[in-house]
Amino acid sequence: MTEAAATPSLGETLGQQRVIAMEGGRAAIEYLCGPHMCHSGGVAQGGFVCGWIDAAMAHAAMSEPGGLETTPMSLELKVSFFAPARPGLVVAEGWIERRGRSTCFAEGRLLDSAGQVLAKGTSTIRLMPRAQVEAAARRAVE
Repeated sequence: MTEAAATPSLGETLGQQRVIAMEGGRAAIEYLCGPHMCHSGGVAQGGFVCGWIDAAMAHAAMSEPGGLETTPMSLELKVSFFAPARPGLVVAEGWIERRGRSTCFAEGRLLDSAGQVLAKGTSTIRLMPRAQVEAAARRAVE
């Protein structure tokens, strides 16, 4: 088995189950919060919560016209936690509040299976040309 095959993807690491929606500046992604993502008391570690919301906001940016030719790069991320995320299915939603040529402002939230809001987030996102980001990544590993 090659090293690349043994390394889980970002989606696998975050427990991504499926992209529910990704259209018109909005996205929703379902994740499975596993016990291995939790600390004491069976509460999801905050980094996973941030990652789920961040990914939904990035998908929202990519869902807009020309979005698949860009790589959304988080310049700033703020997350407020309202209730603990626990093992089971959660849904991260993201939407674009305002978009410019190279920057957009996004909001997102995380819901449990009952629809309770567990956390909310905001992000400032830089929209980088995908080819430029991929070329820089190739140079970094050479």
